[in-house]
Amino acid sequence: MLESKPKTDLLRYLRTAREALLWKLDGLSEYDVRRPLTPTGTNLLGLVKHLVGVELGYFGDTFGRPCDEPLPWLAQDAEPNAEMWATADESREQIIGLYRWSWRHADATIDTLALDATGRVPWWPAERSEVTLHQVLVHMIAETHRHVGHADIVRELVDGAVGVRDGNSNMAPGDQSWWEEYRHRLERAAREAGHR
Repeated sequence: MLESKPKTDLLRYLRTAREALLWKLDGLSEYDVRRPLTPTGTNLLGLVKHLVGVELGYFGDTFGRPCDEPLPWLAQDAEPNAEMWATADESREQIIGLYRWSWRHADATIDTLALDATGRVPWWPAERSEVTLHQVLVHMIAETHRHVGHADIVRELVDGAVGVRDGNSNMAPGDQSWWEEYRHRLERAAREAGHR
């Protein structure tokens, strides 16, 4: 019989999402990892930078384990959305290094505490700010996978690369001509439905 280990299972899903996000940056130029490809400026390196603060907040501040590293983009006087993009002076290596460091900080919290350990999310409404480690893990899995979904779309817009990770496209089989025909078929169906 297969034995479930809830904390191990949850951490595996979080780690899978973390790695998938970083894989979306592989092989791209500095311009392409920073390039805003949506009207709201969504970009690959900005998603990573954002999740540095998210991991540190939820697994640090929430459980009384704040990080010692000051992150200027999270300061009270930082410009709005400063955590969603990398300045020209912030290197890819620096941001990825901070992201991996935030994982270690978060994983130490996860390893140390029981799933029913309680904390308080200071930026949530008071009536739901008290949480358990289990709730935060589920929240962070959802949050990280959500941003990996953003990264999937942004990466496809940059150079057409798709998939979960190297060697696992998780996509229907088909060559470029198949995908072009598929997209045209979807466009025709959308237009037909739109005219009804």
